[in-house]
Amino acid sequence: MDTIASLFSFITTPVSWVIVQFHTVYGAIFGPDTGWAWGLSIVSLVILIRICLIPLFVKQIKATRAMQTLQPEMKKIQERYKNDKQRQSEEMMKLYKETGTNPLSSCLPILAQSPFFFALYHVLNSIASNDTIGVINQSLLQSAQKAHIFGAPLAAKFTDSADKVAALDASLTNVRIITAVMIILMSASQFYTQRQLMTKNVDTTVKTPFMQQQKMLMYIFPVMFAVFGINFPVGVLVYWLTTNVWTMGQQMYVIHNNPTPGSKAQASYLERLQKHVTHHGKTRNRRERAIVKAIVAKGRDRNEFERKFINTLTKSGLAAQADGTVAKSEVAAVATAEDGTPTTGAPKRQQPKRQSKSQRQSGGAKPAGDSEPKTTTSLSKSDEPSDAADAKPAGAANGKKTASKPGSGTRSKAQSGQRKGQQRPKSPSKK
Repeated sequence: MDTIASLFSFITTPVSWVIVQFHTVYGAIFGPDTGWAWGLSIVSLVILIRICLIPLFVKQIKATRAMQTLQPEMKKIQERYKNDKQRQSEEMMKLYKETGTNPLSSCLPILAQSPFFFALYHVLNSIASNDTIGVINQSLLQSAQKAHIFGAPLAAKFTDSADKVAALDASLTNVRIITAVMIILMSASQFYTQRQLMTKNVDTTVKTPFMQQQKMLMYIFPVMFAVFGINFPVGVLVYWLTTNVWTMGQQMYVIHNNPTPGSKAQASYLERLQKHVTHHGKTRNRRERAIVKAIVAKGRDRNEFERKFINTLTKSGLAAQADGTVAKSEVAAVATAEDGTPTTGAPKRQQPKRQSKSQRQSGGAKPAGDSEPKTTTSLSKSDEPSDAADAKPAGAANGKKTASKPGSGTRSKAQSGQRKGQQRPKSPSKK
């Protein structure tokens, strides 16, 4: 570890200088030799570093979402060239170049934070070894050695011997209890941060190996923190616990206000946004307009939560515009103009009344209340012309029956006992 720390020795002076400046401020309030002064100096160092890393965190979010979007394409490339690793790597690099993504962008905050972590470790280790480092002179070194956090010195470790802990004016029991509690809190915060990322902020519509990797890291990282944490000084545990709590709060803010498309967090966010928009009739700020604009631009590529959001706005008489604003839909405006009263949704479409069989045969009946008489075109018994009823066919006067011609306007009724249709002539009887 000393070899690794020496590689980052160029940054130990700036880190020690920042700690001393914060210690000057907090020492004037709590006392220069107290654990509050030195402990809050380390916490303030973490906050300052994480504020400087916010732009990298934004890039990390964008890179992570871009990688999630590319997972289906990456899986196709892996299956297509599973027997040719070189071609597979070439196609992967080509895909990254075309989409403008970088897999290492998701690791930028951790990589950028590593030099400060090792520099702080080297500073606290030098304090435990009674060696001056950076801008920490002998007087500041003695003050830091006297500082205790809940009875545990800043430079003490879980694995230190009783003699070494006694030299720092502390008991081994207090050191191990405090370090064990801090290691548990550090691992639990890391696990919760990764778990809320997996359960709330992951696109559930796409099942990819990336999700399995994240699930493995959710269990591996806390174990790694627990194993390596027993070798960290109390001051480094304060640093790492603070940065884990910061990461957890930062992740909660992102999930609540800028969730991943297709995730459960997006469903909750769009439900809250829809309630606000339907109540006030507009979006509140630029961030909400950007989200609505992105949903409108997707068109048919919207996921189920985004389609539900657009449909709910439409039912409420609102329409999402291409610039991210929300306006009253034309259907609602027409309904307001006709009634003279505001409406909250599109008018329901009137379904035509179902006609009876006789109405359909007669060509349709007029609605009730119409002053015009009803006319029908069907030929019934009562509608037959009187001439046709009075006229008798030729031969009827002589008592002979005549067959009606096919195609006539009347229908011949079959006599009882006879079959309908053309009758077969009877064969002449033999005499």
